[in-house]
Amino acid sequence: MFRQVGSTLRIVAISLFYLFAVAQSVTATTTDMDKPLFTEITSSVGLEDASERWPSDGTYTLPEIMGGGVALLDYDNDGDLDLLQIRSLLFREPTGDAERPTTEISNGLQKELFWTHFRLFQQQSNGIFSDVTDVSGLNDAGYGQGVAVGDTDNDGDLDLYVTNYGPDAFYRNNGDGTFVNATESAGFSAGGWSTSAAFLDYDADGYLDLYVARYLHFDPAVSCQRLSDARDYCGPQSFEGIPDSLYRNNGDGSFSDVTTDVGIVSSDKGLGVVCADFTSDGWVDLYVANDGEANRLWVNSGSGTFVDEAIIRGLAFNTHGKAEASMGITVGDADRDGELDLFMTHFFRETNTLYVASSYGIFSDATDSSGFAGIDLPFTGFGCGFFDFDHDADLDIALVNGRVMRGPVLPGANLGNFWNPYAEPNLLFENNGQGQFSDVGARGGKFTSQVEISRGLAFGDIDRDGDLDFVVGNIWGAPRVFRNDAPAPGTHWLSVRAMTGNRDAIGAQVTVVAAKMKFVGLALPAYSYLSSSDCKAHFGLGDIEKIDAIEVVWPDGNQERFSVPGVDRVITVRQGEGEALGS
Repeated sequence: MFRQVGSTLRIVAISLFYLFAVAQSVTATTTDMDKPLFTEITSSVGLEDASERWPSDGTYTLPEIMGGGVALLDYDNDGDLDLLQIRSLLFREPTGDAERPTTEISNGLQKELFWTHFRLFQQQSNGIFSDVTDVSGLNDAGYGQGVAVGDTDNDGDLDLYVTNYGPDAFYRNNGDGTFVNATESAGFSAGGWSTSAAFLDYDADGYLDLYVARYLHFDPAVSCQRLSDARDYCGPQSFEGIPDSLYRNNGDGSFSDVTTDVGIVSSDKGLGVVCADFTSDGWVDLYVANDGEANRLWVNSGSGTFVDEAIIRGLAFNTHGKAEASMGITVGDADRDGELDLFMTHFFRETNTLYVASSYGIFSDATDSSGFAGIDLPFTGFGCGFFDFDHDADLDIALVNGRVMRGPVLPGANLGNFWNPYAEPNLLFENNGQGQFSDVGARGGKFTSQVEISRGLAFGDIDRDGDLDFVVGNIWGAPRVFRNDAPAPGTHWLSVRAMTGNRDAIGAQVTVVAAKMKFVGLALPAYSYLSSSDCKAHFGLGDIEKIDAIEVVWPDGNQERFSVPGVDRVITVRQGEGEALGS
């Protein structure tokens, strides 16, 4: 992620590149703000808090600049999306004590301490979010990073796995609007530093297993200097990586660590993870985005073991054969050829990368021809997602940015002297239907004009009007909520909830067949960075008014076809209730 800048001239050149890129965005935004694609509604839905000021400075300890995640989920089963924020700043070592002291001594300086805490917001019938954290049962002493969401006991409500610097935490949903900390009884005991996590059913036994990406052995005593010998956050090259973890759900409320048993043996610096069938053999695979090291594609053999095939399938390095600082990750059919493609965010001076899949399970780096290369070069990307924001039947891209090392202060930064050198604007790209993207940040509203330090990004139809909205998590302050105003009148959509038994069929591949075309989507909450999105597969349909069928490949490999009564609606399909297709 962090790389030493070679010379004063290079620093000046990069600074000018930053300023030019942001100036273009700000100028265009001023011109087109009368027709924004997205509108910030944070305050109007009850989330903005005047007391949410940024701390005057930080502690220069790496975990505080890396988090935290956000989640959109219906934890209370009332039909609307609630919001969970994982927030942690300023840094101190976890002690196992859930109390939050107000001061600490860090490197000889006394600082105000903001301890890790959850913020759970319940959406009310009027669309306002109420903070229900205090009555939710969510509380642990880890230094928070991200969250994974899934129904681990098949009882119809969503459980939570929270990743931390320090021991992770697992919360079982009681079904009454509260959670209980079941970390110990479930068998989760690993410490260290965990980042992104994802629930999946890798062995097709009907119970959700868990993959946890883990980062590095961090030593708070290490101090780093960067530009002009100024103190800054250390980079990952200063520390050793640690192994990821795969936990098998035993079906009785407990999990077993099977990481080495299944052949996942590595000590990388994992930041992002996404789980899907990338080899089209009916078994879910694992793709892990590593920081400054080769990415991993753990291919599921179907017999309980995994083999890393990232190199032979073209997913370990970029087109130049180099490992990149991979952070956020998303999956979708970017070029509408029926295959699942991958998009990843990276460090500044590296482009974000688009890997396009062939029908043979081989991927190629299509970044240079995709259109966003160069636009994103000055920025450090984290959370990201494919989504059809304008309902024109192709997948667009939103991503959030924020530096991890000091840089030139950009126009619009207003976070104070300590944080301004880390603040950047976010980016929005529109797909032309063939996997080529154009920068439409000029019409992104405050999503692209605000200059902050953003990390998490989660998607879902918050206001239940048929299009996908999103929530941004910064490293401090209230989560920012953006309403989608992009779809043109007359465009259509379909949202599909795939269910197996009482729970969402995480990992199901959903194909909408219409107008002699096929649109491929996934029932997948775990993507982006440290975050979790609504599990429904969402499709923009353009002017298509009739759906021929929905075809679902379930996580256990079975396939079914379902009829659809119409468009512009949310439909639920249940495993076992459709017409069986060939295996």
